[in-house]
Amino acid sequence: MPGVEGAPSINPYILKQRELTKKSKFSPEEIAKGVLEGNRTLLAKAITLVESNREDHSVLAQTVLERVLPKTGTSIRIGITGVPGVGKSTFIESFGMYLLEQGKRVAVLAIDPTSQKTHGSILGDKTRMETLSRAEGCFIRPSPSSGSLGGVARKTRESMYLCEAAGFDVIIIETVGVGQSETQVHSMVDFFLLLMLAGAGDELQGIKRGIMEMADLIAINKADGKNEPYAIRAKAEYESALHLFPPPKSKWFPRAITCSGLGGKGTDEIWKLILDYATTTKTNGHFEQNRKDQSRLWFQETLKEAVLDRFYGKDGMEKTIQLAEENVVSGKSSLLKEIKKLVAG
Repeated sequence: MPGVEGAPSINPYILKQRELTKKSKFSPEEIAKGVLEGNRTLLAKAITLVESNREDHSVLAQTVLERVLPKTGTSIRIGITGVPGVGKSTFIESFGMYLLEQGKRVAVLAIDPTSQKTHGSILGDKTRMETLSRAEGCFIRPSPSSGSLGGVARKTRESMYLCEAAGFDVIIIETVGVGQSETQVHSMVDFFLLLMLAGAGDELQGIKRGIMEMADLIAINKADGKNEPYAIRAKAEYESALHLFPPPKSKWFPRAITCSGLGGKGTDEIWKLILDYATTTKTNGHFEQNRKDQSRLWFQETLKEAVLDRFYGKDGMEKTIQLAEENVVSGKSSLLKEIKKLVAG
């Protein structure tokens, strides 16, 4: 009890967290310092700034990123994808809990689909990962995909850097996995894990090859109960298919295994394979080169985005584009002519 001699006092860390939640405005220096100290409240605020479309927030976010950037790059980045219903959230919770038991600090950036009609997202991954979200040493951040191709939020890479600066050892990026191109998440992680289901049906065959070619490991999930024999059979089929692909630049040859998110089956083997991958690619130089290539691609994509923003942000541009569009639709002018006028202007 408070005031009783010998009674335990409130944890100073908790008191500090309470004070932080009361404060509404922080300087970039305060946010950066909090991120580097592993403060989850300020880490969440930093990611909110990164995801915001407001110009003033963007300036603050970039200032914070500049201050923490030297402390990034120390984690292993894992992308996890798979079709809806494959059990990504259940698997990630089981895998995350296993990593915590190994003494790792885990951050999960879970991308939720954004409605094209309402532009809203459910952001329910914290609910689906209830145990993991409450665990010490874990940070889960659900973010809207904002309509990005492949279900990867536009600012996921910067959020990943912030989590690294906050001291998380493993960064897991979960994609929506709706069958669109997953190249965005592949271009920002070290290891790409593809979750599959046994007996999913021929309707999925069209999307499998492209994703399989990017995968460093295929895990057939829900390999338990009556479904286990089917999963084992699917494993053999995927292993055969992987042998038909050309050798990867990493010199790491992907394989297929079975797992169960519910029972935790296969999580230890998956982690061992990820560590083996890291050792192999760091030894042959691919790990570092791949990150450099990813940074180069990120620069090019961000530059294109900045040019587009500047183009559309010109005074009167919206009305000018509407007039040009009407000229094309009505047949008054050709498409290329109007495009050239817009670009020249």
